[in-house]
Amino acid sequence: MATKTSKTTKKAQGKNVKKSTNKNRDIQKRSNKPNFFQKMFLDGKLPLTVQETIPYKRMYPDGICELYDGTFSKTLRFQDTNYSLAQDDEKLKIFNTYSKFLNYFDDSVPFQLTFLNRKGQEKLQGVNYKEKDDVFNDIRKERMQMIDDQLSKGNSGIIKHKYLTFGVKGKNYKQVKQRLQRIETDVMNKFKRELNTVAEPLNGKERLEVMYKIMNVDKPYNQFAFNWNNIKGGGLDTKDFIAPGSFNFEKRYFETGNAFGCTVAFNITAPELSDEVLLDFLNIKNDLVVNIHVQSIEQSKAIKEAKKKIMDLNQTKADLQMKNMQKGIFTDISSPTLNKNVEEAENQLDALQQRNERHFLTTFIITATADTKKELDDIIFSINGVMQKYNCNMRKLDYQQENAFMSSLPLCYNEVRVDRRLSTSALGILIPFSVQELYDTNGGLSYGVNAQSNNIILANRRSLTNPNGLIIGIPGSGKSVTAKLEITDVFLSTNDDIIISDPEAEYRPLVEALGGQVIEVSMSSKDYINPMDINVNYGLDQDPIAVKSDFIMGLCELILKRNNVGGLNPVQMSVLDRCVRKIYTEYFTNPTEENMPILEDLYNELLQQKDNALDAKIIADALEIYVKGSLNVFNNKTNVDLNNRIVCYDIKNIGRTQEKIGMLIIQDNVWNQVSKNRDVGRATWFYQDEFHKQLRDDQSTAYSLDFWKRFRKWGGIPTGITQNIKDLLRNFETENILDNSDFLIMMNQAAGDRNIIAKKLQVSDDQLSFVIDSPVGEGLIKYGSQIVPFRNKVPKDTKLYKLITTKPGESEI
Repeated sequence: MATKTSKTTKKAQGKNVKKSTNKNRDIQKRSNKPNFFQKMFLDGKLPLTVQETIPYKRMYPDGICELYDGTFSKTLRFQDTNYSLAQDDEKLKIFNTYSKFLNYFDDSVPFQLTFLNRKGQEKLQGVNYKEKDDVFNDIRKERMQMIDDQLSKGNSGIIKHKYLTFGVKGKNYKQVKQRLQRIETDVMNKFKRELNTVAEPLNGKERLEVMYKIMNVDKPYNQFAFNWNNIKGGGLDTKDFIAPGSFNFEKRYFETGNAFGCTVAFNITAPELSDEVLLDFLNIKNDLVVNIHVQSIEQSKAIKEAKKKIMDLNQTKADLQMKNMQKGIFTDISSPTLNKNVEEAENQLDALQQRNERHFLTTFIITATADTKKELDDIIFSINGVMQKYNCNMRKLDYQQENAFMSSLPLCYNEVRVDRRLSTSALGILIPFSVQELYDTNGGLSYGVNAQSNNIILANRRSLTNPNGLIIGIPGSGKSVTAKLEITDVFLSTNDDIIISDPEAEYRPLVEALGGQVIEVSMSSKDYINPMDINVNYGLDQDPIAVKSDFIMGLCELILKRNNVGGLNPVQMSVLDRCVRKIYTEYFTNPTEENMPILEDLYNELLQQKDNALDAKIIADALEIYVKGSLNVFNNKTNVDLNNRIVCYDIKNIGRTQEKIGMLIIQDNVWNQVSKNRDVGRATWFYQDEFHKQLRDDQSTAYSLDFWKRFRKWGGIPTGITQNIKDLLRNFETENILDNSDFLIMMNQAAGDRNIIAKKLQVSDDQLSFVIDSPVGEGLIKYGSQIVPFRNKVPKDTKLYKLITTKPGESEI
């Protein structure tokens, strides 16, 4: 056997641990040129350590990896797309598109598909409810139990990743960098435009982490710690951070650290395969690394070889006929198998010359790992069962485990001598797509499970181009419950602030249970919000007084229109701006809470104007009812805690006549809070239920559109909750809100909205079925370009359910 120890372990032991020579090492050659291990063997320099066994020379920070044979490679991680449950015509379309994609790789660009299945060790960084010294641990415990239940379903906790690695030959890094970048751009565009999915390049650290996961199955993923500064002048190499403690390669097995492993080859002997074969391997509920190495054959060479094969078969057929004639048999009694082979060869030649087919040398290997050899044998038995299901067989790679395991790393390194020549369509049948998943462990929040695969859905809205969101569905579909679940996750797993506009007074139980501030905005309320509140540090690049003046102009214009006076004319705008600047200039000389202006200060300043006194009085008269009259609720200093992490504006009893004014004041308060949070690097989530009410007039629509266009730059994440998508298509401004939303949750839809959704959001008929008569808490999530059906239910026997349900008799209202 050949045992190797990490050189970092050797240093710790203070002695030189050598790897024993494996006299049974297989040194057969794939070609005349020796591979990495063969060259070391022939040079008398066998790998002595784990690091020397890993077959790359250098990893660059941008993700380019240099191998020892002059190959430079890059790796992309790609997402799934919906194939398994598509209709037959849609499946055929995806297959043809994928086959065309394969033809992009010519004989100078070998590539490798890697599918990494690992049991759910990955840390859910967003959904991480560690107990704290507060009163919310009971809710944390319930929520984490729900998420654990979701993780345990579907793939039995198996987390799947898909990678494409491609390589080119070159003399040095500078020579190949530009070409690799061009190929990377082409491939990413093909994934996006042709295959309707997303591929993203891995940088050097990310590639190292993938290899760490493959070689260190006995360690938690979160133990991978690497920084490029660690290898600058420190005598360390990137391999030191990914290498396991030891390797031990035997005839049929190997050990990596404390885990046992085995790599086998899928010997494709059947004349035809099903498009489910790869999926069947990936559905095995164990730790697996499936690799498909592909090397295109130069087209003229493939045609020449096909012609030669036909000539050889015809010669064999002619020789057989000659022998029959010598026996006195003059009828054509050719072997049926021979005739079939001739026909297949002619079809292959026709495909190469007429149907844009290529030929590829394909190696299909599977690496399984387990804690014990017995468990490993059981996994290999399952793998063999899948192969036999498709009339193929398993090739045991005796004395090749070292080469085979290293060929399982996504490097574009292949030294397994089991390959099969496949045409484009034959290779395309090994289609790498099944069901599109949404699984972002980097700060992702839980949105239930995929209604197709039953796998957990994790999404991080901050990862999107813009995090703006909409939740759309008919009454009773579960919109507000979905919003409350997201609010709960944000509150428990981040330090972000949350602001809610609540027109139906249904968020109070949850907000109060989370220790938040509920503010009742109505004419009879004793909760006061001062519309004149100003944030002194509104922004480094903006004048806070100018921003406040713009808001007050909008407020006064809304009040004037309500009084049928019309909007502000240019003179009135100048008068109002002059008054606002005078008030706040005085306040800024001593900016204390006691000196904060109120609406009455503006009213008095307007009455004192000598120039344009008539215009000033028109504005003052309109404000009088809000200062001295029955609507003076807005003429008070703020007496509620607007600095609470979760603030809910209860506007149920505000009254129809004051609703627009109240909402405008709330929106201004939100901007104030967002500007404060931006200074300290904290995000602000803003939820507007019954969002269609904010889109009834020009002022509030303009204010809402401002949120959707500018909020992201200020660390804001707005969410509108409404019933019909038609509400967002009333005019150019409201349609802009929809166009600037990369996150949509669509629940049960009204009949009139379905066609709009299908056309506007490019939702297929199969996907649309999930928003037609769908149960409560089910629908579609649009996350950037991905569209995933979801199911998000909360157990009724939990405290959280009683806090978020709106069903009479079930809530804690």
